[in-house]
Amino acid sequence: MGYYIAPRFLDKLAVHITKNFLNLPGVRVPLILGIHGRKGEGKSFQCELVFEKMGIEVTLISGGELESPDAGDPARLIRLRYRETAELIKVRGKMCVLMINDLDAGAGRFDEGTQYTVNTQLVNATLMNIADNPTDVQLPGSYDSTPLCRVPIIVTGNDFSTLYAPLIRDGRMEKFYWEPDRDDKVGIVKGIFEPDELSQREIEQLVDTFANQSIDFFSALRSRIYDEQIRNFIHEIGFERISLRVVNSTEGPPEFKKPNFSLSHLIESGNFMVGEQKRVETSQLVDQYNRLNRGRNYQSAPSPAEKPSNQPSTNGSQKQEVSSTHLTLETQEQIRQILSQGHKITFEHVDERRFRTGSWQSCGTIHIDAESDAISTLESHLAEYSGEYVRLVGIDPKAKRRVIETIIQRPNGKN
Repeated sequence: MGYYIAPRFLDKLAVHITKNFLNLPGVRVPLILGIHGRKGEGKSFQCELVFEKMGIEVTLISGGELESPDAGDPARLIRLRYRETAELIKVRGKMCVLMINDLDAGAGRFDEGTQYTVNTQLVNATLMNIADNPTDVQLPGSYDSTPLCRVPIIVTGNDFSTLYAPLIRDGRMEKFYWEPDRDDKVGIVKGIFEPDELSQREIEQLVDTFANQSIDFFSALRSRIYDEQIRNFIHEIGFERISLRVVNSTEGPPEFKKPNFSLSHLIESGNFMVGEQKRVETSQLVDQYNRLNRGRNYQSAPSPAEKPSNQPSTNGSQKQEVSSTHLTLETQEQIRQILSQGHKITFEHVDERRFRTGSWQSCGTIHIDAESDAISTLESHLAEYSGEYVRLVGIDPKAKRRVIETIIQRPNGKN
């Protein structure tokens, strides 16, 4: 199957990799190439095709390997893989690269709910150190003065603004935003459906019909066409025997005839997939659940009017309990001002022991942008964490940073 390599993608990678293996007097070459863009646009797969075309060996690291219960393990892993790749260049006598997939997922910080761990700091610091000293990369606890071969590093991700800013500066990382244009999409989709004998006009019409979909949509669409045959195969064999027939069967793997890859059938299946996407986007059940839980927490404490009449009156203590979660006019005005500036609000809590170390924890609420929701949510948190510190946090969603942190409640319900 002849897959399509986008010319812009091939040019960018070929220039960056080759430049790192050349000795250019007086030119400082960034070691890292960061390829970022929307999800599902084939960044990693295009890299694989370029490596295969150029005869390049690649050492892979997943973003999921950049966290560990043991501090320092991910940073050591990066150094170890880098040194192994440098040794490959020396032994094989050919270009090799180190590739880190989904770097932002492993080392990025998306909001205040993302924990910034020691490992995250060390990963950022290690990559910066390697970019500054690519021929002198040491393992912890050992030192080898022999210079290493320079190893180009390719990283992929969706949003590099979540990464540590000094890591992505121009001297260390060259950025490449990958967004395939129509010609790129037509070429890539044609490669996906090459065995199915679709004409150029049909490929173009398919791409234009789903112009807003990413590349992986078309790959998933081709896979979906086989569902009908597989469903018939399962019913023919029986649900009880399908495992024995498919796994370790002496009959060999099942064979399927070529399904219907007509344009109309592809568009029909594609529209069904788009409908499923929209259901996910519009359901937003988590928001409904959170609003429901906030309402339950807010209504969980009985009011004085709901207290049974046959119990002795405790008006003094009851009034004190109710007033302990009532927001002052100053707090309500502060919430109003934060929201009027286009910012969002969340809440954090901490007990007295952890307050001294600044180990605040999220109250579990999402970013709130409505005044009534913010007030009712805060009142429920004040009741739930009456013996702890509770603070209000204002967040600038565009800059992804905190603009204000103010303590609303102190232990024993002191507001």
